[in-house]
Amino acid sequence: MNEIGLKPEGRELGHTPYSKYVQTEALHTLQEFVSDSPAEPAFLANVQISEIYWALIVRELVSAQAELRRDRVAATNRILRRIVSHMEAFNANWRSLSWLTPAELMPILKGLAQKHGKDTALQGWTFREMVFLLGVKDRPSLEHFEPQPLRLKQLQDRLNAPSLYDDVLAALARAGKPVPRSHLQPSYAAPYVHDGAVEAIWAEIYSMDDPTDPWRDLAELLADIAVEFTNWKYLHLMATRRTFGGRPAYHGEDAIQWLLPTMDEIPFPEVWTARSKVI
Repeated sequence: MNEIGLKPEGRELGHTPYSKYVQTEALHTLQEFVSDSPAEPAFLANVQISEIYWALIVRELVSAQAELRRDRVAATNRILRRIVSHMEAFNANWRSLSWLTPAELMPILKGLAQKHGKDTALQGWTFREMVFLLGVKDRPSLEHFEPQPLRLKQLQDRLNAPSLYDDVLAALARAGKPVPRSHLQPSYAAPYVHDGAVEAIWAEIYSMDDPTDPWRDLAELLADIAVEFTNWKYLHLMATRRTFGGRPAYHGEDAIQWLLPTMDEIPFPEVWTARSKVI
């Protein structure tokens, strides 16, 4: 461990107000390296930053749902705008790993597999909870989380609860929009199925093109979130192509082929398809 991460020995260190609030003494002991690769400090820092951002976005999404359930659309939009900013900043983190080469990455992955086993951030519980909240509920089995029973229960509960988009549709219905009843008490764990009636609602909102309409603002913010979510997945895919290639990965499947289907997981589908109906 480097000097900044030295653990206190034998006594409690004092704190400044800043260090107590940020918990710097604990924070700088959390980097435990598994290789001699000079790239690992940057790699691990980025992974840990990812976890913090995913947790932040989850918190914000839950707050947005709470505002929607109170029919406070303008307040919801303020939160969604923050989420877009979080995602933009989060995606910029990829630039600090843009130099990573296969020769620098492979020792890290080998050390990780030897010490902890093979895995992927896309199977992390924080990422999966964020994805469920965005309404993408048709990917991996939750069996992966059996070693974490509390997190497994948390994800099962989230899988069976409304996503952000479910709450958007419920709020639209309360606002008098003709949302089909099937969307008001659905099987929340089931993959979302595109609905032409929902598409027509968004098409009408876009056709009116009223910049003062909070629903139009909300639709554009949903689109921004979907773009940034997809941008992150694309950057992850390209980083995999660049550093890992097409070799078998976490489930014995070609890493690129395992990631490619995730590019089709675009949240809030009718917000996108409605655009072809606007005249």
